[in-house]
Amino acid sequence: MHLNLFAFAAGHHTSAWRAPDSAAGRLGDISYWEELAQIAERGRLDAVFLADGQSADLDGVGSGPLWFLEPVTTLTALARATEHIGLVTTISSTFWSPFHAARQLASLDHISGGRAGINVVTSMNDTEARNHGLPALPPHAERYARAEEFISVLNRLWDSFPAEAVRNDPAFGWGDASLLRSLEHSGEYFVVAGPLNIPAPPQGRPVLFQAGASEPGRDLAARYAEGVYAVAWDLQMAREYRLDVRRRAELAGRDPDELIVMPGLVTYVGRTEEEAREKQRALNELLPVADALKGLSYFIAQDTSGWELDAPVPQLPTLEEFTGPKGRYATILRIIESKQPTVRELLGYLAAGGGHATFVGTPEQIADEMARWVDGGGADGFNLMPPSLPAGIEDFVDLVIPVLQERGLFRTEYTATTLRGHLAE
Repeated sequence: MHLNLFAFAAGHHTSAWRAPDSAAGRLGDISYWEELAQIAERGRLDAVFLADGQSADLDGVGSGPLWFLEPVTTLTALARATEHIGLVTTISSTFWSPFHAARQLASLDHISGGRAGINVVTSMNDTEARNHGLPALPPHAERYARAEEFISVLNRLWDSFPAEAVRNDPAFGWGDASLLRSLEHSGEYFVVAGPLNIPAPPQGRPVLFQAGASEPGRDLAARYAEGVYAVAWDLQMAREYRLDVRRRAELAGRDPDELIVMPGLVTYVGRTEEEAREKQRALNELLPVADALKGLSYFIAQDTSGWELDAPVPQLPTLEEFTGPKGRYATILRIIESKQPTVRELLGYLAAGGGHATFVGTPEQIADEMARWVDGGGADGFNLMPPSLPAGIEDFVDLVIPVLQERGLFRTEYTATTLRGHLAE
C-alpha cells in the first residue's frame, strides 16, 4: 500500500495545540518540519504533503493555528533535510499563474532530485479571493474549468524545455534553442507564451495529485491525477468513491490503475487498545465544548447547546428528512451509526478528522483495518492525518509500520529515487 504524511500544524485534532507537549510554538521553526519529514522517511513513506490557504481567519484565529510557513518554501528546505521521501505542495489554480507554478515546481523537483508533487486545488472562500484582487470566488464550475486549463498549461510548460536542450558545449553553445517549444497559449483564463525558463525537471513532470470530491473534482482527478486524496468515513464510502473515479478514468481513456487513491486516515495508536483510547480521550477533553457544539449545530441545523456531553447523541432526522447541506450531515449520521458515540466522542471524531476514517487501537488492529480497506477495494493506501504531531506520526512509524512490513504490505526500503517511482512500486 502507499502511505503519505499529511503534515498540518500541531496535528489534525483541532485541540492538539492545547496539549501540554504541543508543538504549536515551533510552527515557524523549519527544524520542526524537517523532523516530521525525517520521521516519515524513517518509516519509508511515499511522501509528505502540505496543504495551504490564502487567508487568515479573523473569527477563528483564536481557535488554533492553520497556516504558517508557505509550503513550496518549506518543502524546498525539506528537500535538503531528506533523501528519498516525496514532497507534495498545494497550489491554487484560482490564484496562481501556470508559469509561476510550473517554474517553482520544476525548481523543487530539481532541488530534490525528482521528488516533487503538486496538489491542485480551486480554493474555498471569498476571504481568500479578496486577498488576490477578486471580490469573491468565481462560481464552482468556472473554478474547475480554470483548473483544467491550468493543469494543461502546466504540463505543456514542463514539456517546453527538454532536458536534452542543455548542451553545455562551448563549441556549440549552452543550449539548443531549436529544441525549445513556445506555447503561444491563449485560452479562456490564461495567456502564456512560453517556453518555460528552466529545463525539464528529473521527473519530466512533477507528480499531479487531486482531492476533489464534487462531480467536477472527480472528473478532473480522473483525467489528470496520479494520486487522489479522498474523504471516506467507512469502507463502503471509500469503495464507492474509488470505483467511481476509476470508472471516470477509464471513460477518459486512461488505465484506472494509474490512479493511486488514498483516503485520509486518523490513527490513535497504543500498545494496548486502552492506551490508544486514552490518547483519544486526552485530546477530546481539551476541546472547547461551547465552540465544538456550535460547529456541530451548524452542520445538523439544530441547537446542540443543551446536549449532555457524556450521553448518547440524541435522535437526528434521517438524511431524507434533512433540508440542509447533506454531505457533512450524511457523514455525521454514518459516524453515529457505526460508533454509537457519546456527544463528546462525536465532537472528537469531527475535531480530528472532520469525516475522515478514524482507527483507534493496537498496531495489529490498525494494520488489520488498513488491509481490510485495501483488500476491499476502498483504497490503494492512505493519506495519514495524525491527530497530534510529532507524536502521532512517531507512533505510526514505530508501531504500525513494522506490522505492515512483517505482513508484506509495505516496503522495507526505498527502491526508487523519485516520487513517481515510489507510487509505481
